[in-house]
Amino acid sequence: MTSPSYRKALRALLTPAEHRVFARLDTPQKIQTYLDRLPANFELDGDTIMSPRRTLRTQLAHCADGSLLAAAVLAFHGREAWLMDLRSLPSDFDHIVVLFKERGLWGAISKTNHAILRWRDPIYRSYRELAMSYAHEYCLPGGKKSLLSYSRPFSVTRFAPKRWVIEEEELYWLMDALDEWPHIPVAPPAAMRNRRRMSKVELLSQEVVEWPDPRKPKIKKKRVAKKAARA
Repeated sequence: MTSPSYRKALRALLTPAEHRVFARLDTPQKIQTYLDRLPANFELDGDTIMSPRRTLRTQLAHCADGSLLAAAVLAFHGREAWLMDLRSLPSDFDHIVVLFKERGLWGAISKTNHAILRWRDPIYRSYRELAMSYAHEYCLPGGKKSLLSYSRPFSVTRFAPKRWVIEEEELYWLMDALDEWPHIPVAPPAAMRNRRRMSKVELLSQEVVEWPDPRKPKIKKKRVAKKAARA
């Protein structure tokens, strides 16, 4: 559990409006619903790693922004605030989820714009078992599976809340610390080389998004919608 002193320090930083948002998100399920309703942060003005304060203000989030907001809310309620980094091939993007436990079982909060790599119910006996649930659907557009490793649970409460909950600058340093945290391979090299590519019907799920990318032409979105309808 997050210590009472840390929780008190975090709460003291929040504005009344921020406090109200944090207070009502008193379960992981409610946090996930809140994140799902935030439009995707497409980083139109450049790369961002936003603090929870900035995410609340902009009402935009990608996986890193969303994970830090979720972790802050969990800490606000006195719960553990763990990040897990899912590391992929260099040609793909890493993903970050927030771990939580209920009745001794692990679950995950996840902010993503895609139909995959999302929320995980607290039904997993270990964080490795949970990480493995992402291994099949994590792939490149051509169908090659790309998840390589996952980090051990990384507690953000190792850092003073002032450094990351209300910071106005980009939190690149925090992501660097997570990236340097010990990671565990998904499987031995021989098993990784023998992974089967996704089939065409499985790849359709990769095209389903919640928020359309404004940088992509509308005609492409219509084509994706037709493919999904045929499925």
